[in-house]
Amino acid sequence: MNFSMTDMPNSVKREVEELEKNLSPVTKKAAKYVFLSFPLIAIATVNLLTLLFMVPEEEVRLSSIAIYAFIGAIGMALSKEAKHKQKEIQKRSVDYIIDRIRKSNIATERAKKDFTDQVKSQPMNAMKHFVAFLEEEKRQEKLNLYRGY
Repeated sequence: MNFSMTDMPNSVKREVEELEKNLSPVTKKAAKYVFLSFPLIAIATVNLLTLLFMVPEEEVRLSSIAIYAFIGAIGMALSKEAKHKQKEIQKRSVDYIIDRIRKSNIATERAKKDFTDQVKSQPMNAMKHFVAFLEEEKRQEKLNLYRGY
């Protein structure tokens, strides 16, 4: 997440940590796929370019080219899977945020609808809207305590 945890109130920190805990398994898989795909693609690319352009034609073996192409294909497949996992992370986080907003007992129905609509229409800014909702919820909670509700 692109937010500084030190700037957030404790209630917001707890909610963000809960979200991260829910996303953790998928995030770990995506990180592994990215971590493995980059070296495989780099190794395959460097070796294929070397074989095709720097090694004399009579020394190039088709089996070597096939092996490096296979390694590159595995790297590309892992990279593609990492992209799918990133989309899954975004979908899960949006679903979690919307569910958390809807479950709020403190926020007004109008505020819930407004924040839910913002999260749905701008999923890339979901965390920003979620933090704003949590701050609004905290403000409303203090206001309700002040009023004696």
